[in-house]
Amino acid sequence: MTGPRVLVTGMSATGKSTVIGLLAARGFAAVDTDLAEWCVDAVSASGAAEQLWDEPRIGELLDSASKAPLFVSGCHSNQGRFRHRFDHVVLLSTPTPILLQRLSTRTTNDFGKSAAERERILGHIGDVEPLLRASADLEIDTSRHGPDDVVEILLGLAGQPAATGGRSANSPSSSNRRSDGDAGGAV
Repeated sequence: MTGPRVLVTGMSATGKSTVIGLLAARGFAAVDTDLAEWCVDAVSASGAAEQLWDEPRIGELLDSASKAPLFVSGCHSNQGRFRHRFDHVVLLSTPTPILLQRLSTRTTNDFGKSAAERERILGHIGDVEPLLRASADLEIDTSRHGPDDVVEILLGLAGQPAATGGRSANSPSSSNRRSDGDAGGAV
């Protein structure tokens, strides 16, 4: 039996890489699949270049037999093919003005610096983020929860003890529901 598999997804600048880095720093298996080594170049139906998950490599990652939790972050159009392989899917989101500010000031990733990239991201907020939200078990607004809080919530989902000695009042439980009434949770 393998440990829990948790996918952390969301738009650029919502905090995926930061959270995965913090989990890795704590010694957890944490993989940022937005890095080139986890992707293959492809052409979308519209003819635009895009990066997809390298499906054989992602499959091997998810097949790993560790009983420890595995945290995977990324946002690619073919990730839905692996939805059934994750025990939890968590959407990180943030209001658009905050996302745009983060894109303009972040120093760890140049994606989103150009006007064309920002327009692409804004388009994805309208057409991709709703799809991610529909398939997520939990949505975390990273404008309300800092990276350390998000890590604690993810550890709770994976059945790991929180560094703070317990779950916060806003951490997920099986009884949480989205604020819009759908199954799942929102914090």
